[in-house]
Amino acid sequence: MTGHDGGVDPSPPGGRATILHADLDAFYASVEQRDDPSLNGRPVVVGTGVVLAASYEARVVGVRSGMNGAERRRRCPNAIIIKPRMKAYSAASKLVMACFDDVTPLVEPLSVDEAFLDVSGAERLLGSPVEIARKLRARVAAEVGLPLSVGIATTKFLAKVASAAAKPDGLIEVPAGGELNFLHPRPVECLWGVGPVTSQKLRAGGLTTVGQIAELDADALSALVGRGAAHHLHALAHNRDPRVVDTQRGRRSISAQRALGNRNDRTLKEVQAIVLGLVDRIAQRLRAKNWVTRTVTVRFRFADMTRATRSHTMATPTATTAALQEVADQLTVALLGTVAPEDGRTELSRRGLTLIGVALSGLGPSDAVQLTLPGTADEPLAMQTDRQELDSAVDAVRERFGHDLVKSAALLGQGPALEMPRLPD
Repeated sequence: MTGHDGGVDPSPPGGRATILHADLDAFYASVEQRDDPSLNGRPVVVGTGVVLAASYEARVVGVRSGMNGAERRRRCPNAIIIKPRMKAYSAASKLVMACFDDVTPLVEPLSVDEAFLDVSGAERLLGSPVEIARKLRARVAAEVGLPLSVGIATTKFLAKVASAAAKPDGLIEVPAGGELNFLHPRPVECLWGVGPVTSQKLRAGGLTTVGQIAELDADALSALVGRGAAHHLHALAHNRDPRVVDTQRGRRSISAQRALGNRNDRTLKEVQAIVLGLVDRIAQRLRAKNWVTRTVTVRFRFADMTRATRSHTMATPTATTAALQEVADQLTVALLGTVAPEDGRTELSRRGLTLIGVALSGLGPSDAVQLTLPGTADEPLAMQTDRQELDSAVDAVRERFGHDLVKSAALLGQGPALEMPRLPD
């Protein structure tokens, strides 16, 4: 392993550590500090309710993304609270992604602030992967004014682990042949898929490092976390990750999320309205790209930081808002509205919510969809046509006069709950 920027040696001859994971540090908070230098060196928190981002000065006292306002105030009472400016973050993200695209065509964005890059084809022109990473970090700092941490490795998984270790504002390369020496001393939580629940199970079984997982018998690991998770974790512990940088990844799904405040008394009707609003926005984005979708997914994060996801795949691809909203609403009611027999309470009232997300996947071009025969579609052809024409008319009005000029009656009077910013996908 080679360390933080300033004295990093290139990969050894014949090494193929050519995958970069580039990650902007504390993205939202860094944009705020860039635009207001008086915030530099101070604990900045973006988000007036749930924490959307925290500067490193706030992180050192335990403030984290997704934390509710009450916990944030307890940990960092002197934090400077900033109202999110999503347009500024989006503009900064586009500039950074343009820098990535100038380095290599093999870029896989993961969200607005991170991406994988395969630079194997750029070495002859731009130098070694480490040299490329140095130039990229310098360019992002000079042109966008933001700190960028980069990890370099032979696999996507390890490159992401390396970039996390390089933060803040650093660069780490894990050369070919040195992967396990770098990985095995690290805590089990660095493995993808190890959240609070799995972490607790592993540590209860005496497993605290990745190396201990690598050495453990597969059956013994399965007894702790289940056979599927054991296979996944064992592979990662040996740095087995065959995935390549996928330039088409961004086209497979589109999504939006809403972080909620620290209220725990939201009604099912309020949650349904937020879900409908999210679908309304991403359906417009879907049509703007001339795509259709088959699968709708709703995601919820509860007050205890556990998560739940439900999906439904339709027989016929669609881009109509009403059809997508109907599916998302049914999934929401089924998950949150079911009454538990033991106490007569719904899942929503028992657990509370801190995050709501909606995703559309199974995407494809609208002009490549096979036409359905009469009587085989989910609804009559005339109704499908009417809905498509209505959506097109609404899209045109919003494009000219703004999104909020026209909205569903179900979204009227919902107040600021629907105005909260969208988190990175």
